[in-house]
Amino acid sequence: MSTFEDKILLITGGTGSFGNAVLRRFLDSDIKEIRIFSRDEKKQDDMRHQLQNSKVKFYIGNVRDRQSVDEAMNGVDYVFAAAALKQVPSCEFFPLQAVQTNVIGTDNVLESAIAHGVKNVVVLSTDKAAYPINAMGISKAMMEKVAIAKGRALGEGATTIICCTRYGNVMASRGSVIPLWVEQIKSGKPITITDPNMTRFMMTLDNAVDLVLYAFEHGHNGDLFVQKAPAATLDVLAEALKQLYKTDMEVKVIGTRHGEKLYETLVTREEMAKAIDMGEYYRIPCDNRDLNYDKYFKEGDEKIATIEDYHSHNTTRLNVEGMKELLLKLRFIREDLGLEERRKSSEIRSE
Repeated sequence: MSTFEDKILLITGGTGSFGNAVLRRFLDSDIKEIRIFSRDEKKQDDMRHQLQNSKVKFYIGNVRDRQSVDEAMNGVDYVFAAAALKQVPSCEFFPLQAVQTNVIGTDNVLESAIAHGVKNVVVLSTDKAAYPINAMGISKAMMEKVAIAKGRALGEGATTIICCTRYGNVMASRGSVIPLWVEQIKSGKPITITDPNMTRFMMTLDNAVDLVLYAFEHGHNGDLFVQKAPAATLDVLAEALKQLYKTDMEVKVIGTRHGEKLYETLVTREEMAKAIDMGEYYRIPCDNRDLNYDKYFKEGDEKIATIEDYHSHNTTRLNVEGMKELLLKLRFIREDLGLEERRKSSEIRSE
């Protein structure tokens, strides 16, 4: 018997990379039903034909539309809130769209979950929410604040538990750099790198699912969970791909794009001051102080000044061999290299 036995799980943004990874994990389990909620009818239709599984139910809707969320929420036990606009340049040009989906849309999901008596909601965030410098990161930071504030207001013993997860670069998720570089290699084009010294946390989609499940099992209202992860420079990542694909393709440095950081922070130093080390994860409980402002002016935390952020420049750094080992966990790369039978179109370069 598992926690998910005979339960109904709703995944918002469920046609994305994370939703597909959750389906791979749960389809053969004792879960009763998985509801895929998204606005993309084409992706839903593709998924429906590929899966042909009666456990999976599809709901067309948009997190911006509370009514469509409510219709999908009826009878749901658990929610993984993954719907988001997350492409950095797009959000820079259309920041209000990022707010509508990432902040207001998530709030709609949380309010609906509370109203329908959902037991657990895990909201998916990103390292770009820590010290954000771009519209996507800012909207995700506000999304975290909304979720944490709602969890704090509900408190211990509430019917609904709301917590967040924050993770770094998910390798080979849709729109990420690894599928792009593989396509450049396969088509004989130079590999385009913004800055060879730029570092990013490296996680597989399975790692992302593990983190969400860990938060689901251990979370209290208002908690934020982070998985400790290795990082690599873009230079090391490119070299690892070149060696795996046995090519000496030219690397072309194009310069940092609008809204990009040299390195990503997963946990700020303020958060590290109260983080609880859970082994492979950090659990960051919410600040449960009230709005008595005198406390903020008269009392502080001296140890914060001695603590360092947890970021991709000071975490475990992968070398080329370590990066190759991690890349070989990606299904489409194993398929490309003939290490596994191809299970989907070679046109789809993501997990």
